[in-house]
Amino acid sequence: MKINPRCAHCLLTRVHYEAELSTDDEQLLHEAVRAGIDVLNKTYRPGRPAGEISTAVHRKVYEVLGDNDPYLNLKKLSNDIAEDILPVAKKRVYEGGPRNKELFRRAVLASVIGNTFDFGVVGFDVAPDVFDQTFNQTFEQGLDVDDTSSMFEMLDDVVYIADNCGEILLDTIVFDIIRELGGTVTLVVRGAPILNDVTLEDVYNYGIDKKVDHLLTTGSNAIGVNFDDVSDKLLKAFDNASLIISKGMANYETLSEHNLGPIAYLLKTKCESVASDLGLETGYTIAKLVNKQ
Repeated sequence: MKINPRCAHCLLTRVHYEAELSTDDEQLLHEAVRAGIDVLNKTYRPGRPAGEISTAVHRKVYEVLGDNDPYLNLKKLSNDIAEDILPVAKKRVYEGGPRNKELFRRAVLASVIGNTFDFGVVGFDVAPDVFDQTFNQTFEQGLDVDDTSSMFEMLDDVVYIADNCGEILLDTIVFDIIRELGGTVTLVVRGAPILNDVTLEDVYNYGIDKKVDHLLTTGSNAIGVNFDDVSDKLLKAFDNASLIISKGMANYETLSEHNLGPIAYLLKTKCESVASDLGLETGYTIAKLVNKQ
């Protein structure tokens, strides 16, 4: 996805948000915001991929703050909230003993609901006291874009690119069902902390490594997937996958720049730029399959 004029405001809002997570030193806050503006001014060009610009901005801000993981406490909170909701989600997915295709659809829906909440994205901050209520309401509404029936036929060798902490625990329901159906899962997480995204540390802390067949990283703390940083193993996994599943907007922003496929985008359209690029409205819960290649 290419940079959109709307992205500048959103990006700088997030810069301020993460700076406040890291420090209450007003001078340092000013320095962090100025650094973000400076990088944005140098890198913002129409037609450039959005992920390249946002990666450059966040990396500079982290450097100025002297903090390689400003979201650390919020990531723990996200996982705590998800741990509480996981039994509720599993009950909703499995209740009534649905057939396999419906079971998979429900699991994907639960996973996408996990992507609904996102610290630092205006209008989508996690609300711990209403998370379970909102989960059930959204589960009843279902997916706005539902390509799970087609995805169901492609589960032999799945590469699953994770997004945020918290929602990764709901993703494990999808992992379980894919493997119950005889498929394999290669989980891909960030190579180092960026925003509230999942890293290897989170995977091992919650035993998620035992839920998948293979575990890889993106090779860096780039927003989404930067193909200059990925390993040959990950490139090979993409080539051999029966289906690539991409969680969240950042992964969409970067992966949509490449000729990968078949690839399924699981996300909530939390911003106009991503929604517009997908040809959708904001606020949609989607499991959209794109057959490229």
